[in-house]
Amino acid sequence: MARLKKRYHEVVKAELQNKFAYSNPMMIPALKKIVINMGIAEATKDKNALQDCVKELTLLSGQKPVIRKAKKAVSNFKLREGQPIGIKVTLRGKRMYEFIDRFFNISCPRIRDFRGFPSKCDGRGNYSLGLDDQQIFPEINLDQVKRAQGMNITFVTTAASDEECVELLRLLGLPFKNLPIAIVA
Repeated sequence: MARLKKRYHEVVKAELQNKFAYSNPMMIPALKKIVINMGIAEATKDKNALQDCVKELTLLSGQKPVIRKAKKAVSNFKLREGQPIGIKVTLRGKRMYEFIDRFFNISCPRIRDFRGFPSKCDGRGNYSLGLDDQQIFPEINLDQVKRAQGMNITFVTTAASDEECVELLRLLGLPFKNLPIAIVA
């Protein structure tokens, strides 16, 4: 069992139950999935840009990403229908817990001038954050990186409110601004 999944079942669930006083244990929020999305504007100009990003996202997520294509043509953006514009990967289960363990404990401290992530959610109990550079991940070989590529990471939870979502992620180890960090043992 992944270290963070074990921590969730042994520590986090109990702390959430104490803080929010749920009437049913099935109401305790859980992490359902993580979606990592990369928008690739250079794919229209450089065919190798898409393959490089697919290779890098495969390395850091542990599974092959899906190539997202344009649904409509937009002449102002020089975009044709069916043209690849991004890639995404959805992590669930064991891979999800292993990814967030590496992200919280190894990658976040490597972000330059990092003071924590903002604690603002989407209003439905999900949390999204954006990264400017893929080079913070230790799986990426810095000598082979040709361009800095950002990404969006979305944590989808079963939380009913933003407060529950932030508390769940804080207890799992996500560093937020102005909130105390839960010690991950």
